[in-house]
Amino acid sequence: MTIPNISFVNLDVDALEVAAKKLAEDALGRTLYPSDPVLLLIKSLLAIIAHLYKLLDFCAKMNLLAFAKGEYLDCLGALVGVDRLPATYASCQVEVQLSAARQTSTTIKKGTRITADNQTFFSLDSELVFLAGEVSKETSATCLSLGAIGNGFAIGELNQIVDPQPFLLSISNTTTSDGGSDIEADDALRERIHIAPESFACAGPEGAYIARTKEVSALIADVAITSPSPGHVDAYLLMQGGALPSDQMLSLVNAHLSGKTVRPLNDIVTVKAPAQVSYALDATCYLANDERANAAQIIADAENAMEEFITWQSSKLGKDLNPSKLISLLMQAGVKRVQVNAPAFTALDNVSVAICTDKHLTFDYEDW
Repeated sequence: MTIPNISFVNLDVDALEVAAKKLAEDALGRTLYPSDPVLLLIKSLLAIIAHLYKLLDFCAKMNLLAFAKGEYLDCLGALVGVDRLPATYASCQVEVQLSAARQTSTTIKKGTRITADNQTFFSLDSELVFLAGEVSKETSATCLSLGAIGNGFAIGELNQIVDPQPFLLSISNTTTSDGGSDIEADDALRERIHIAPESFACAGPEGAYIARTKEVSALIADVAITSPSPGHVDAYLLMQGGALPSDQMLSLVNAHLSGKTVRPLNDIVTVKAPAQVSYALDATCYLANDERANAAQIIADAENAMEEFITWQSSKLGKDLNPSKLISLLMQAGVKRVQVNAPAFTALDNVSVAICTDKHLTFDYEDW
């Protein structure tokens, strides 16, 4: 559905001036010339009137879901029981090892910090007590910085101990850090408010499962719901940036959808990662000979267009792999002609996502 960009008042200052001048002339019974003090007074007041008109238009639009933003959008969400998802901290599992087995118990303090880059720090979530003879234990660690900054540290990267302790040999993450998200953006919140009525009852319809799934994390970009057999529901998640959900995220969503107040009694819910359709991007971009002076800028814009296509292609489940979009973006960047060698158009089902595994642009010139 296309929402028109409506205005509640006429914001044309010239039209306001004409209307105000006519009203004054009708009231005074004479013509107002450019140097007339009355006309000069009207013009001085027009700035205030125009500002009030813009304020009225803004206030009216903030009552509409399509235009509301910030705290105004939060207030609309409150009407349907939807709150903006707060920022969250990333976390991971870690393995803690002692330098050797000991004959007495050894305690590693809660809050012991580790890092990979001396910029982002994680701390142990609980105190660890090693009994006599034990040298290794697993626990969880949480990022000390709020938001998505703590995501994506691969297994073993978090291994620098910031707070050394006696007999502590090493700490390293055994899972990729995940779960950190920035505060929910307006567009994501707006979509959840729009589909909120689907979740007024327990899950069951497709829209209800989608709405309930998106309640879990602002990192969830898209959801697809299928029912492979009666009583069985599969929920497929796609994360921001086209990333696949981690095991931790799958577990969080599964726990949420399995709640007694969410899941119909006879539904068996399974939360899954979508299928990946991998593709390589290979295209030749032809520039006009008379554009050689601007070639560097066109090439830079074309490379940005390629990245925009890759992001666009992986932003939603079931989006067909469509090289026509790539051609359109490259030509908008200033390329005169595009030959796409790969990928070819590929139709995707609604539980798959196209992921680029290799990319290459070649540039050449042609006479026109």
